[in-house]
Amino acid sequence: MDWMAWTWPTATFFAVIATLLIVFTVLAIRYPETPRVGILRIETTRGDRLFITLLGSAFINLAWLGVVGAGQPYALVVCLIYAAAVFRWV
Repeated sequence: MDWMAWTWPTATFFAVIATLLIVFTVLAIRYPETPRVGILRIETTRGDRLFITLLGSAFINLAWLGVVGAGQPYALVVCLIYAAAVFRWV
């Protein structure tokens, strides 16, 4: 593992993503879902909305770094609001 500098924030990030994938897999098995049509006018499932949320959050964080530069915890707040909106309306 010397080829990559693992830090606690990096490890936490990947642990959270892995936990989300496990939780959503268990939810899909336990409570089968039906796709729904939201404001994008495409059928999405919980997994689709999770993917849209993760992708959008990556872009929000990159834009935050480019425009603001510091204060990354505030970007997390924006990402959480974005995630709530995606799971509610998409």
